[in-house]
Amino acid sequence: MIVGVGTDLCSISRLSEALSRTPALKERLFHFSEHSLPINSLAARFAAKEAIAKALGDPRLLNWNEIALSKDSNGKPEFEFFGATKERLDALGYRYLVSISHEQELASAFVVVEAS
Repeated sequence: MIVGVGTDLCSISRLSEALSRTPALKERLFHFSEHSLPINSLAARFAAKEAIAKALGDPRLLNWNEIALSKDSNGKPEFEFFGATKERLDALGYRYLVSISHEQELASAFVVVEAS
């Protein structure tokens, strides 16, 4: 059963400018495993974090820097959760499906949250 869906768009240049203006922002928004990624990949990951917050309906469950996107053995993106965010989301028992994309100026993400 679908619990929620969320989508988000992120301007790659706007994120780049924000990270340049506020260097500590990268540590607040991204898991350390994501810090060395190119800006278009960071923008897609930021969009995915916004999309999961929308799908869950309660962004207070999440600490952005405790969420990372990785790829499974087939190259499909998937969430990894850490710390308090992992504990809170594990307790919900949901499944999280994510799709990300980036092209020129925009990055996008779509998330589906399913009950097990």
